[in-house]
Amino acid sequence: MAVHTHVDVIDIPEDVKIEIIENRIVRVSGPKGNIEKSFKKSPVHISIEDNKIRIEVRWKGKRGYALLNTIKGIIKNMFIGVTKGYIYKLKAYYIHFPMDVYVDDSYLIIKNFVGERGIRRARIVDGVKVEVVKKGGDIDIIVKGIDKEAVGQTAANIMNATKVKSKDPRVFLDGIYLYDKGVENG
Repeated sequence: MAVHTHVDVIDIPEDVKIEIIENRIVRVSGPKGNIEKSFKKSPVHISIEDNKIRIEVRWKGKRGYALLNTIKGIIKNMFIGVTKGYIYKLKAYYIHFPMDVYVDDSYLIIKNFVGERGIRRARIVDGVKVEVVKKGGDIDIIVKGIDKEAVGQTAANIMNATKVKSKDPRVFLDGIYLYDKGVENG
């Protein structure tokens, strides 16, 4: 029985160095830093040929193509991360009770959310920088990093920390919401 494989190649950008360990771990380094991702749980073989990354997925049908494109997308995101970086912008929105937001070690602390006495915490994933910008009554939260998955997970943790439960979401709009995401300019 023949093994079905799907193969694709990605060009390596000029200012990026890449290292492949055991054909399944990809380490990318660039001007902004280093990222390492493991594809050990996938039926994949990754190699470098002629300044290109060759990805070979040993899985037949649509799932093979889907896995190939997913791995290709992750590696391209790593290239963008080490050269430019990712930035997510969130805004704290409140009606009556002004909330206090600040960074403490690896957590974003939210006080006085909807008048609650307790504090809410949002975990900041390693390698991600979170900055709280206060202008008058507006509170902006800037999340930056080189790993797209880590930046997105940190933003999701922050939004989930202020999720309003057991109240009508059409009336109680208080919370922290994502309003912009993209690639850093520089």
